[in-house]
Amino acid sequence: MRKILVTSALPYANGPIHLGHLVEYIQTDIWVRAMKSLGHQATYVCADDAHGTAIMLKAEANGVTPEEQIADVKASHEKDFAGFLVDFDNYYSTHSPENEYYSQLIYNRLYENGHISHKAVEQLYDPEKGLFLADRFVKGECPKCGAKDQYGDNCEVCGTTYNATELKNPYSTLSGATPVLKSSIHYFFNLPNFSEFLQNWTRKEGRLQTSIANKLQEWFDAGLANWDISRDAPYFGFKIPNTPASEPDKYFYVWLDAPVGYMASFKNLCDQQGANLGLNFDDYWSKENHNNTEVYHFIGKDIVYFHALFWPAMLEGAGFRTPTAINAHGFLTVNGEKMSKSRGTFIKADTYLQNLDPEYLRYYFASKLSASVEDINLDLEDFMQKVNSDLVGKVVNIASRCAGFIHKNHGSKLALTISEPALVQQIIDAGEDIAAAYEAREFSKAMRLIMACADKANEYIDDKKPWALNKVEGQQAEVQAVCTVALNIFRQLVVYLAPVLPLMCEKARIFLNVDSLDFDSRHALLVGHTINAFTPLMQRVDKDKVAAMVDASKEDLNKQPAIANQAATGQSGASKAKAAASEQSTDANALIGIDDFAKVTMTVAKVLACNNVEGADKLLQFTLDVGETDAQGNVKTRNVFSGIAKFYNPEQLVGKTVVCVTNLAPRKMKFGISEGMILSAEKAGQLTVVTLDDHIPAGATLA
Repeated sequence: MRKILVTSALPYANGPIHLGHLVEYIQTDIWVRAMKSLGHQATYVCADDAHGTAIMLKAEANGVTPEEQIADVKASHEKDFAGFLVDFDNYYSTHSPENEYYSQLIYNRLYENGHISHKAVEQLYDPEKGLFLADRFVKGECPKCGAKDQYGDNCEVCGTTYNATELKNPYSTLSGATPVLKSSIHYFFNLPNFSEFLQNWTRKEGRLQTSIANKLQEWFDAGLANWDISRDAPYFGFKIPNTPASEPDKYFYVWLDAPVGYMASFKNLCDQQGANLGLNFDDYWSKENHNNTEVYHFIGKDIVYFHALFWPAMLEGAGFRTPTAINAHGFLTVNGEKMSKSRGTFIKADTYLQNLDPEYLRYYFASKLSASVEDINLDLEDFMQKVNSDLVGKVVNIASRCAGFIHKNHGSKLALTISEPALVQQIIDAGEDIAAAYEAREFSKAMRLIMACADKANEYIDDKKPWALNKVEGQQAEVQAVCTVALNIFRQLVVYLAPVLPLMCEKARIFLNVDSLDFDSRHALLVGHTINAFTPLMQRVDKDKVAAMVDASKEDLNKQPAIANQAATGQSGASKAKAAASEQSTDANALIGIDDFAKVTMTVAKVLACNNVEGADKLLQFTLDVGETDAQGNVKTRNVFSGIAKFYNPEQLVGKTVVCVTNLAPRKMKFGISEGMILSAEKAGQLTVVTLDDHIPAGATLA
């Protein structure tokens, strides 16, 4: 028996859980349940990430203390997770005495071992709010391309990264005030001290997905830098211990104590229930005594750097064990696009649960998830079809087609023998590959294997036709035999699906009258066995309820004020009044909402070829690389016609980086199909193609 500790990333305690979050928690929960079903001791802990400036500001806006804010959100998170059957062994908070203890212990050990330094740092400071501004709380003009309203770390238009102090005309997104430069002492974790260790650690087989390890190599190639781990007051978090009397109010940056929350949540569980569960904290986290235990983190690909560089280095420097492996996943799109409030596809967990069965989503995610870091798509039409076809039409259908014959004609008792032992054994043997797929986090493969078994059972039933046999005098024993085979296969399918569909499978367990759905239980045949009366296990997905969920998720953007407030725009009161007057005089029909703009996908494209079009004096024909590839990984080009021949010779545009609208419906023209539109700017009869810096990669999207 393996002893496994599993964690998911800690959700931030300033907002509700949505379907994008649930990809990770459902993925982790399925894996933990599968490991338990396979006979291992798997413990799943998590916590709310409860510190930081954003929490402090959210509480202030809500008129409550930070402690009240995080307590309310934690209760909401726990309710949402329970609704989706995510079964934590302990769900805690980073604002806890255990987390404070271990955060300070790790810091003190790092300090004692020479891994902490400090220096004066000049930052932007909001004189109205009285606090230093993190990058996300300051906006301005990009120092390179001049684009307005860019955040303090990078430009979303040209891709340049920079320091917030380099922004032109900066403003605080909290108050609209112009920030000032102010200096303070900051504390740093000397990450370069661990460069050699981390290069070896990240390349250990099985530690990280290959694509993640390769991406991290870019950091090593650029050279690791010291990591700023302190923040100045006011801040909601833990104070850094042993600071000089002249610097008493230094706090740990939230990303230092957040991963320590994994240890703290497990420590809390050990202190509360360790004796009953056979858990000891040091067995899992001690550097010397962890040989027989494993620790796994499930995270999103956007926080890999913190988990695969900073976190293992902190643990190594402080004398703790490091994770056995870190499993990263991609993002969720809905109907092929980013989740959108205007389209109703930014769906909160609570909104989903008010309309649909959580196990629908658990199964659909399982059917899409693999061990890769690729994004997954929730196509709502496919979602309905897959659940109805696979779960209702295939799996549940086996039991519903056979249970009645056994119950009515045979006193609910199955036959004394299995009439098709080879078929049933084939389904039992498939469990080895299904178990291996679960172990490897290849859930989509596991679901395909399970549905292939269900297909065999339904083919068998269709071939034997027990409903027809039941009408023939003297064929009752044959009907019992057929249904016994089918219900034994159904039992195996329930065993295989239990990690994904715990509620449905528990109902099936009661119907089958068996004690266990562990993987090993699939070997025990149900012969001469009494089953219970069958009750419906799952209903078909109701299209109207899916539509109701989407409608409930839509945000009425027309109700939003036409002019953003000062905190969002940085405008002074006078300039806001001027803008409001200007807007009132604008033709309302010329205005669009953000939902209209969001419909347009603008993609960075490389001009691979450009040619004149014979017989069309105004057209140029472009061959574009927009970042798309075929199944073999080869560049998949787009053909686009543009009426700009009057302004450009083809050779002027070859090799340029342009912007292409890539979600236009293809247009059939006399000269071929045009698969997009190249953006240009026009004034006073002069036209210029919009070009970008060549370092921006093809396929990047403009926002």
